[in-house]
Amino acid sequence: MQKHIALVEDDIALRENYIAALTQQGYRVSAYSSRGEAECAFTHKLPDLAIIDIGLGDEIDGGFAVCQLARSMSKTLPIIFFTARDNDFDTICGLRMGADDYLTKDISLPHLLARISALFRRTELMQLPQQQSEVITTGKLAMDMNRMLVSYDGQALELTVTEFWMLHGIAKHPGHVKSRQQLMDDSKMVVDDTTITSHIKRIRKKFMQLEDGFDAIETVYGMGYRWKAEG
Repeated sequence: MQKHIALVEDDIALRENYIAALTQQGYRVSAYSSRGEAECAFTHKLPDLAIIDIGLGDEIDGGFAVCQLARSMSKTLPIIFFTARDNDFDTICGLRMGADDYLTKDISLPHLLARISALFRRTELMQLPQQQSEVITTGKLAMDMNRMLVSYDGQALELTVTEFWMLHGIAKHPGHVKSRQQLMDDSKMVVDDTTITSHIKRIRKKFMQLEDGFDAIETVYGMGYRWKAEG
């Protein structure tokens, strides 16, 4: 089935270029030039993946609002920020709002297409029949691999696609340190240290909303992260 991508981009030339490139790859593309257009369309029906610029016309942070709306409607919709704004503040803001990825417009087209494909591969796991599901448990944590469902101490934990795979990379072998490179390999991502750190902070925050004093995700300085082994 043809995947539907929403492209929220106010630059006409860039918009047309990426519509052509994505269409050539077999995707169905709907493009929107403003926050209002995108939010109206998303309210009607969400796409399979959203690519969002941050600055939209006169709204310098319009893309953030679009992301927040989309994420409030779906916890698993893959969302990519695709922007010229290359700074830690915007990257962290975007990931805190629930985006799965944050890319700057100087990356190559093959790089962008690879990131899109990786997100689609991960979300397709949720379509597998329930009887094929594999559940990983460690202490209070349970992860349903095929349906991408997570619970902690019996309480549901809502994660984005990228957060799910990053948690899986840390928790599947409790007590073992996972480097940032290994986490990128596990989650099929190519990102910088700042992006990984932001994802980890957001995952921790979600656990802390379920349990005060949550400390199962440990930072091993200079090495990476690990899930604290029981006992």
